[in-house]
Amino acid sequence: MGELSVTKEIILGALSTVQEPDLKKDLVTLGMIKDIELGVGEVRFTVVLTTPACPLKEKIRQDCEGAIHNLVHPDLKVVINMTAEVTSIQQQDPLIPGVKNVIAVASGKGGVGKSTVTANLAMALKKAGAKVGILDADISGPSIPVMFGAEDMQPLVQEVNGKNRIQPINQYGIKLISMGFLAPTESPVPWRGPMMTQALRQFFGDTNWEELDYLLIDLPPGTSDIHLTLVQLIKLTGAVIVTTPQKVALSDATKGLQFFKQNSINVPILGLVENMAYFTPAELPDNKYYLFGKDGGKELATKYKVPFLGEVPLVQGIREAGDAGKPIAAEEGPTADAFGQIAANLAQQIAINNAQ
Repeated sequence: MGELSVTKEIILGALSTVQEPDLKKDLVTLGMIKDIELGVGEVRFTVVLTTPACPLKEKIRQDCEGAIHNLVHPDLKVVINMTAEVTSIQQQDPLIPGVKNVIAVASGKGGVGKSTVTANLAMALKKAGAKVGILDADISGPSIPVMFGAEDMQPLVQEVNGKNRIQPINQYGIKLISMGFLAPTESPVPWRGPMMTQALRQFFGDTNWEELDYLLIDLPPGTSDIHLTLVQLIKLTGAVIVTTPQKVALSDATKGLQFFKQNSINVPILGLVENMAYFTPAELPDNKYYLFGKDGGKELATKYKVPFLGEVPLVQGIREAGDAGKPIAAEEGPTADAFGQIAANLAQQIAINNAQ
């Protein structure tokens, strides 16, 4: 490298030309560059991403290497440690002090696979390295315990800081709480609205969630007392709307979307997921049959100017994995990859909204 003298200031100057693609500011201004170390012929530093599920991780790495080789020296060895610290808009909510982001997963109607999407998004975020929990807010029809193979488990109650707290079920590294853990599996929960909303309050306030990057709320269908209680109780990071492509589902999804967009509620829509977008038989993996219509979810997202997070195919493996109690996103393959991409897009939207 000859007589070239490299300093930390020179390295920061080069990296200040690298822009975070989503946040539209340079990495140095955003405070994403840490721990610069200079050695003989090399430089080491850490890039702190806004989420471990960042879909642009490799682009940011390549841009950093390119900036140093182009602006400092082409032969300088660059060693980059990519890590993540999930951002948050929460100001240490006393109800859930360790939870950074609360995301409502909603649909205007039942039968669109909202709980399946919730379970697999949580699993995909966990695989990416995030700390994740699910609160099953469907009090009368909880599905999360079955989808995680935990329907026979019961949470313990332990004293934390002088108060009895529910310890969530920890399955596959994801923290879970649901009425399905507290009521007999085959027993209905014939409660009126006030009792359901009180249960939701206890799930938040009496559960020892500890530290979480993302807490997903699996809401019941429609726009009920539970939805109103949720937006009054907790500052939501945003909402995800799940739909299927056909007209009747899109009509109800529109109502769910408009619920969160009301001025009195004003919860950001993080994106829309189109479930059962097309059917792919196992013996013909390259074929797509649009049983419920095509691109309905994409068109709805375009109409209301909300992000389209992705589409999920209608494949037998998703149902089998849910019945077996281990979401398919935990495995490897095209369907798991689809959920992984949707989760990355969701994490990206959360980071953008938090920055704004």
